Amino acid sequence: MSEKPHGQKSDGNKPLTQYEAEGRAVRANMEKLRALRLAREAAEAAAAPPARAKAKKAAGKPAKKEAPAKLSDWLANQQKGGFRT
Repeated sequence: MSEKPHGQKSDGNKPLTQYEAEGRAVRANMEKLRALRLAREAAEAAAAPPARAKAKKAAGKPAKKEAPAKLSDWLANQQKGGFRT
């Protein structure tokens, strides 16, 4: 077992320094982009007019629902349409 996996140094603690550097660069770029996005969203929120509250409907009478269609009506429509022969 004297063979070391590819890319490991002799001490075996650090795999690839280039890989680590690329990872750090990617994370730094993500942090920068996140900060820019948050700043842009904050500026847009400050510039946007305040949203108006929606008016609630009166609690008087509830809206009437349509009566469910009857099975016999549905079957009659199917026969008229030529679906049941």
